[in-house]
Amino acid sequence: MSALIRILTTVGAVGAATAAGALFTFSTFTIEGLRRLPPSQGASAMQSINKQAPTPLFMLVLFGTAAVCVAVGINASLNLDDAASRYQLAACALYIIGVVIVTIGYHVPRNDTLAALDPNSAEGIRYWATYLNEWVPMNHVRTIVPLISAALFTVSLQLN
Repeated sequence: MSALIRILTTVGAVGAATAAGALFTFSTFTIEGLRRLPPSQGASAMQSINKQAPTPLFMLVLFGTAAVCVAVGINASLNLDDAASRYQLAACALYIIGVVIVTIGYHVPRNDTLAALDPNSAEGIRYWATYLNEWVPMNHVRTIVPLISAALFTVSLQLN
């Protein structure tokens, strides 16, 4: 493993673990705190969180890690005879699919639907219940997958 790939793998592990930690807060206490509020208040609070979430630093962690995964994954796919590369490729695929694609393809559309509704309306209150039932289980996936990815990156560093 070259020095550059070792550095990128380390950055990938830290980025994936950081993403897992940020998403972990939602799976373990943020959403449960919002669920305890009256529906209109919970929905309104989540609308506010969703507006704040795409900060440059959070986007750097989420999508910067994905960019690192692309670079490491390309290198790994060219060296499949190496056990470390196979772990790296798995880490990269898991992160890109389980975090980036799930976020863009699953969570963002639900966040956009929630954002378009008046949280005090009957429709907004109804959708909040649907949102919680749909959004939360897939957030658990987004929490576990980057944690596994970070572990696979870390294991790959030990193999070389």
